[in-house]
Amino acid sequence: MACLLLNINALFIFCLLWCARLSYAAAERSWKIFHDDEYDWVSEQSTAQKRWELKQERIPQETESYCVAWRFGVETNTIRLWTQVPSDCVEYVQNYMVGSQYSRDLQMVANESIGYASTLMASGSGDGMDAWVFDIDETLLSNLPYYVVHQFGGEVFDNSAFNDWVDLAEAPALASSYRLYTSLLELGVKIFLLTGRDETQRNATQKNLVRAGYHTWEALLLRGTDDHGKTAVLYKSEKRLKIEQDGFRIRGNSGDQWSDVYGHATGDRTFKLPNPMYYIA
Repeated sequence: MACLLLNINALFIFCLLWCARLSYAAAERSWKIFHDDEYDWVSEQSTAQKRWELKQERIPQETESYCVAWRFGVETNTIRLWTQVPSDCVEYVQNYMVGSQYSRDLQMVANESIGYASTLMASGSGDGMDAWVFDIDETLLSNLPYYVVHQFGGEVFDNSAFNDWVDLAEAPALASSYRLYTSLLELGVKIFLLTGRDETQRNATQKNLVRAGYHTWEALLLRGTDDHGKTAVLYKSEKRLKIEQDGFRIRGNSGDQWSDVYGHATGDRTFKLPNPMYYIA
């Protein structure tokens, strides 16, 4: 009887141990399956997230950073003699030109110009010989309607196509520059318009300026036959020197190109407007 009880107890303990082993194995398998699934899911999700971030953030961010640096190089005259906007930056330049930042930058230049002129003229001589020189394209008038269909400078400049646009005399005024222009007239400053446009475009240019609201300039200076072949720096320096030789004091000089504000007789102070669409030497 004792042996029978012993055997039954042994069998019972064996069954308990076997069941416990089976339960442990099942639990281990279940945990491993859950853990592996969870690990794989997290790993896969993490990789997918990283790939998404690389595609959606890193690459565009690198391109935008390059384009921001490129425009900085252009506006500081570090990058020179370029003929078109880099293809990777066409969209960036488009967003800049049609967005709010371009307008803010123009307003900042106009505000500084008006503040300077107001302070200067408050203590001026009042003899009517204080002058301000303006470039025209992308300084008083905006050719953005033309560049919208020419990739915002992403195409190599087409002189013939641009001349056709000029002949239409439809370029709108830059609002901030118009505000500066009218402020200068109120302060009694004489205004000289100095453009790289050809003398043959005088009528179209005058028509466009009047349409845009500009009036009462002292002189409109364009390239004559003797100016063909000259760099913009040389041509504009000679014209400004002539203004000074006529007795005027150039108090301010505004332009969108560095060639507008470099050279001789540049004036007491220069004001550079932004333009990442084209470069003129």
